[in-house]
Amino acid sequence: MAHGPMSGLKIIGDADPLKVIKVAAKDGKTGQDIQLHYSNYKVAGNGSFGVVYQAKLLRTGEEVAIKKVLQDRRFKNRELQIMRSVCHPNIVALKAFFYSHGDVKKQKDEVYLNLVLEYIPETVYRASRHYAKAKQTMPMLLVKLYTYQLLRSLAYIHSLGICHRDIKPQNLLLDPSTGVLKLCDFGRIYRLFLTFNLLLLVPRCL
Repeated sequence: MAHGPMSGLKIIGDADPLKVIKVAAKDGKTGQDIQLHYSNYKVAGNGSFGVVYQAKLLRTGEEVAIKKVLQDRRFKNRELQIMRSVCHPNIVALKAFFYSHGDVKKQKDEVYLNLVLEYIPETVYRASRHYAKAKQTMPMLLVKLYTYQLLRSLAYIHSLGICHRDIKPQNLLLDPSTGVLKLCDFGRIYRLFLTFNLLLLVPRCL
């Protein structure tokens, strides 16, 4: 499978938090070639899927999350395909993507997909732990607000025949300043191609 040109990850500068990283990327929606310059590159989280980094785009000053996952050369990445096709206020937005090689000698032949996503600072998991440590319960108003937004995001992807399959507090991002919840991590999604036509069902099933 062809991935297009590699980014090369050209690094300008030598101070870790201040170094500027330049990559050849593609726009998340149009697929057009773009140049990204970012700094403040640091690990924000990791898991079985790979690593998530936090960075700052120099052109706009915007904070972004960069999800780096090992790419299987034999298959197209389903998460990338889905992220490019969805657009909803309660789903984290894909801004750009690029491919890179491993950072260490043993990984030089491995190809990684890097998803540049909007950065959302908190998760439902961390918010719930905050209340638990304080021996409090999350206010019902917030529970209703977050539940409503989650159901909106699920209704949207289900209408597109997409099943998320990994709904958990860690995958529900929160912006405490606005109260906005966004669904993330589409690495385990499944496309539902089966459709039902009620007119074809036998009468006793109606």
